[in-house]
Amino acid sequence: MLRIEGQSTARFCDGASRRDFLQVGALGLGGLALPQLLKAEAAQGVRHSHKAVIMIYLTGGPPHQDMFDLKPDAPKEVRGEFKPIATNVPGIRIGEHFTRLAKLMDKCAIIRSLTGSDGRHSSFQCVTGRRFATRPAGGWPEVGSILSRVAGPVNENVPPAFDLSMHMAHLPYNLPGAGFLGAGHRPFKPTGQGQEDLKLNGVSPLRLGGRRSLLESFDNFRRDVDSRNVAGLDAFTQQAFGVLTSSKLAEALDLSREDPKVRASYGKDDPHCLPYSSKGYQAHMSKFLLARRLVEAGARCVTVAFADYDWHGSCFAHGKKVHPLLDQGLSALITDLHQRGLDKDVTVLVWGEFGRTPKINERAGRDHWNKVSAALLAGGGMRTGQVIGATDKTASEATDRPVRFEDVHATLYHNLGIDPMATTVTDLTGRPRYLLEKGTVIRELV
Repeated sequence: MLRIEGQSTARFCDGASRRDFLQVGALGLGGLALPQLLKAEAAQGVRHSHKAVIMIYLTGGPPHQDMFDLKPDAPKEVRGEFKPIATNVPGIRIGEHFTRLAKLMDKCAIIRSLTGSDGRHSSFQCVTGRRFATRPAGGWPEVGSILSRVAGPVNENVPPAFDLSMHMAHLPYNLPGAGFLGAGHRPFKPTGQGQEDLKLNGVSPLRLGGRRSLLESFDNFRRDVDSRNVAGLDAFTQQAFGVLTSSKLAEALDLSREDPKVRASYGKDDPHCLPYSSKGYQAHMSKFLLARRLVEAGARCVTVAFADYDWHGSCFAHGKKVHPLLDQGLSALITDLHQRGLDKDVTVLVWGEFGRTPKINERAGRDHWNKVSAALLAGGGMRTGQVIGATDKTASEATDRPVRFEDVHATLYHNLGIDPMATTVTDLTGRPRYLLEKGTVIRELV
C-alpha cells in the first residue's frame, strides 16, 4: 500500500521521522519502496524512444471462429450462431458484432494462423513471447519490463510500463512481472486488489474516472511537500516525490481532462457487465482510453486485461454481450491513435493464450484449443488492411502461413526499434540473455 498523508506533522530534518508523511509499500511492484525502485532503474543504462506498445490481453482464450475467423459453410455444430460481415477491405469478413472494427479494417491486420500455444490458462506466453517450460531462475520478464530495462523512461516522472489489469482470481492470468530483472522493472499498477496499490490522500485514481478530485489530491500533496524541508532526502527519494506529484502522471490518470466526445466514444464502464466481474474479469472501457493517455504521457508499454473468455458454456450468450464492448473500445482506441498522429509509433496487439474448439459442446460452449488461434494488430507503422494466414474449413488447424507467438513479439520489438536477437539482458546467474531466442519478424507487416 502507498499512503500519502497530506496533513502529517512529521518533519524531514535530520533525525526526524518521515513515516507518517510518506509510506511506500507494495505499489504492485514487488514490495520495494519507490526510492529503491528508482535506484534499481538508475543502476541500468538507458536510452530514450517514443515508440510504444498497447497490449490487450483477452483473458481465458477467445473463440477465434466466433470473432475473426468465421466458417459459415461449416456444419452447424462448428459454425455456431454468429455470421460474418463485410469490412471496408474487400474480401475480409469478421464477426457480426464487430461493426465498428469492420469500418476500420484498413487500419488493422488479422493473424488467423497463430500457432505454438502452450495451452496454459495464463498471460505468460502473451506478455513474454516465451514458452513456459523454458523459464530460468527468477522467470522470464514480460515485455513492459524488458522495455523498462533496455529503453528506460521517456519522462522521469512517468514509469515506462503500466499494468491496467484488475487483480484476477485465477492467479496465472495476472501479469508475471519483471522476472529475473527484478522489482525495479515491474510494470506500475495504479489499480490492484482492493485498489490499494496507489492511494493519494485516500483517493484511488481509477475509481475516480472523471472526478477532478484526483488532481486535487496530487496538488494537495505537492503543496505539503513544498512546505517541508526535503533537502535531507537522497536524490532517489526526491525523485520518488517527483513521480508521485508529477502533473503528467496525475493528468494522464484524470479522465475528466479528456474531451467529453472522445471519452464518450470509448463507452461507459459497467463493473457488473460480466458474470465473474467480482473476480477481476472486467470489461472496463475506460482502460482503452487510459492506455492511450499513459502512452502520451510517456509510457512505453501498457497492458490491459479485458473481460473473461473462458466460455465452456453459453459461448454465444456471452459473445453477444462482450464482443460489442470490445468492438467499441478497440475501435475508439485505433481511431484515436490515428487522429492524434500516433499510429506510426504505437503498436496495438489484441490476443489471448489459445483458441477454442471447433466443435460446440453440449453446453453451447467451446473448450480449450491450443492448435491455432487469432490475433489482431494495428498501428506501429505496419502494413494493415490484410489477413495473414488461414485455417482449414473448421478453423481447427493452420493451413497457410503459420505464425508463432515469438514471431509476434519479434514484430513488436521491430516496431519499437529494438533488435531482440542482438539485445541482451542479464539473468540472475550473470548470463546474458537475448530478448528472444526464436522468432522472425512478420514480413507481411513491415
